[in-house]
Amino acid sequence: MQHVTLNNGVKMPLLGFGVYQIPAEDTERAVSEALAAGYRLLDTAAAYGNEEAVGRAVRSSGIAREDLFVTTKLWVQDASAQENTRRAFATSLNKLGLDYLDLYLMHQPYGDVYGQWRAMEALNAEGVVKAIGVANFYPDRLIDLILNNEITPAVNQIETHPFFQRADYQDLMREHGVQIQSWGGFAEGKNDLFTNPLLAEIGEQYGKSVAQVVLRWLTQRGVVAIPKSVRAERMAENLDVLDFRLTDEQMARIATLDTGGSLFFDHHDPEMVTWLAGRRLDG
Repeated sequence: MQHVTLNNGVKMPLLGFGVYQIPAEDTERAVSEALAAGYRLLDTAAAYGNEEAVGRAVRSSGIAREDLFVTTKLWVQDASAQENTRRAFATSLNKLGLDYLDLYLMHQPYGDVYGQWRAMEALNAEGVVKAIGVANFYPDRLIDLILNNEITPAVNQIETHPFFQRADYQDLMREHGVQIQSWGGFAEGKNDLFTNPLLAEIGEQYGKSVAQVVLRWLTQRGVVAIPKSVRAERMAENLDVLDFRLTDEQMARIATLDTGGSLFFDHHDPEMVTWLAGRRLDG
């Protein structure tokens, strides 16, 4: 497995396994199969409702804790945000059954972002989380956070796929030492991604599937990817993407697929902001 080095020296696998939208009752099996296939980066979130299942799979795997990279995410907290962030972190850590996290992300750029971030900085200083970062932060919110806090986010996990490529934003993040990570790398199949003629043509040249071409395209750009699957054969296929390299011409052709906008939702939409900021988790 290839790794990226985060801005605090922590090494993070370039390719991992995500559990978004995997039902809790299926998650333990899926994570166990992913670990058996060779994945060592696991990505979950408090909002996914499957942290406990991820933790059970980790503990039963027999894999040394130091060989794993486990990420979970903080949902929007009520005031006092600093106190409640600590509570939410403790809850996630307890559900996972772990002594520490490798990466803790602020899931949404809403609520008392500064209060939440100060608590995350303290958790990082205490050593219970090796790196802290954010998710779904657009450039203005990310730069504002960087300029007004002590710790620069190590990671920003954002929607990144062939139809929303985020190349300029990746350049900006690189300037500030923030690692880009993709969610929705396959665009959940939107725009007929898995039958896209261009991606299929490129795949044929290497004996690879469209999904493998997309993952190679992401990882070749230095984007950390976390594909999800509940099928063991697909998990293995998604991991088998580091044995070929796309040409500059192929990368340029894939760049033409970029629509420049989200295929899911707009974090600037007042109705979406209201819904996300108002949602609270049980427990």
